[in-house]
Amino acid sequence: MTKTTTEIGKDLSESLNPGMEDALDARYGHLLPGMAEGVVDFAYGRQYARPALPLRDRYLATIAALTALGGQTRPQLKVNIAGGLKAGLSQKEIAEVIWQMSLYGGFPAAINGLNAALEVFEEEDAATSA
Repeated sequence: MTKTTTEIGKDLSESLNPGMEDALDARYGHLLPGMAEGVVDFAYGRQYARPALPLRDRYLATIAALTALGGQTRPQLKVNIAGGLKAGLSQKEIAEVIWQMSLYGGFPAAINGLNAALEVFEEEDAATSA
């Protein structure tokens, strides 16, 4: 039986960002019923799961875009940095793609991105040390 994009998205989002759909639904579901499922279906089932580009490369692109967009994307950037680590990116690769965005989003955006990355790296290091 072929899985739906929602089922594919749920599997992928749970492996990369456990509890994300439930957190989105708890936060926004009363205002936007179905929004969490829509994010999982579209972002993970229809975008991240596409076959032509490896997942780790999709995360590089996402981290770069969120960095270039600037500080207002910090929460999403942190989620995607954590996802990128789970998808096989190294801390150095993440730092390099963030720094590359200093050319396009400016130095403040890149420095804010590096600070977000350091927070994620510290959280991940603490979790693996525990």
